[in-house]
Amino acid sequence: MRMPEAREKLDHDYDPSLSQGAFNAVHVCLRVEPGEVATLIADTEALEIAAALADQLEAAGADYRLLLLEDFAERPLRHMPEQILQALRESKVSIFAARARRGELRSRMEMMKVVNAFRLRHGHMVNITPKIMRQGMRADFTRVDELSRRLIAKARKARTIRGETPGGTCIRGEFSPELKWVKTSGIIGPDKWGNLPGGEIFTSPARVDGVFVADGVVGDYLCGKYGDLQSTPLRIEVEDSRITGLECDDPELLEEFRRYTSVDENSNRVGEFAIGTNLSVHDVIGNILQDEKIPGIHVAFGHPYCEHTGQTWISSTHIDCVGRCFDIWIDDEQIMHRGEFLLD
Repeated sequence: MRMPEAREKLDHDYDPSLSQGAFNAVHVCLRVEPGEVATLIADTEALEIAAALADQLEAAGADYRLLLLEDFAERPLRHMPEQILQALRESKVSIFAARARRGELRSRMEMMKVVNAFRLRHGHMVNITPKIMRQGMRADFTRVDELSRRLIAKARKARTIRGETPGGTCIRGEFSPELKWVKTSGIIGPDKWGNLPGGEIFTSPARVDGVFVADGVVGDYLCGKYGDLQSTPLRIEVEDSRITGLECDDPELLEEFRRYTSVDENSNRVGEFAIGTNLSVHDVIGNILQDEKIPGIHVAFGHPYCEHTGQTWISSTHIDCVGRCFDIWIDDEQIMHRGEFLLD
């Protein structure tokens, strides 16, 4: 099959302040080597960031191709275009830098199946913005990785993890040794793709009970629509990992979240339990890509990343929920107070 033509260069200027984040993505996180085949997938809303990333791929000596989603299909995408999937199959490294559109999760899941099957070093930058490039993408990812390694060593031995916040979260997770913890610290290898900016450890829990107050953000396309939820938090009651009650002063958000978590039999089930570890992220900006990396707990309802965690069920949906200012206990050891790690 003939490959799509690589764009020689984007005819698009970019702010030099994006360069450090782009350098980190290409040289630190993905460790692109001269001659490696790399695919950069972007959209028209991320052209400035794509131009910065393309310059760093060129500087690394990669044999890269830049593919814009709008060149292949109308948005929102019903499926990921086959030309893009074929480009990924012939690559060693890939970056996806584009804005999420309602209804496109399936197309991204199709992309990730290829990424997983061909063991690409993949940087996933859904809803990336210049602000994130200047904040979370400027992290010292070596330090974030060291913290994540220490934390995951504790988590892998944990029977329970408990989190509380001033906003009303009081949640308890139980964990099984049969379900794997995964580190996505920003240092990306072929065994697991990672979001960029990186900075979290996660698993699929055996059971979750309690109340989670999303006074930060919720994920997927709802994040772009509703942003920071500090003034209209979403209160989620959970019993045996299932949503049993929802409250919010914004009736539209409440109804959309209820619909999102009712798509299939597991859309309302806690599929992910995670702790953020990006030390350069300090407060909510209204963008899930960065906000879920804030030191603290976040949970997601729906797909449990079973290909990595070993969970035995699936879902067609996945929506993250982020809160603020956590105290966290791993078993009986407190490892966070008001959003600050207490690890020695």
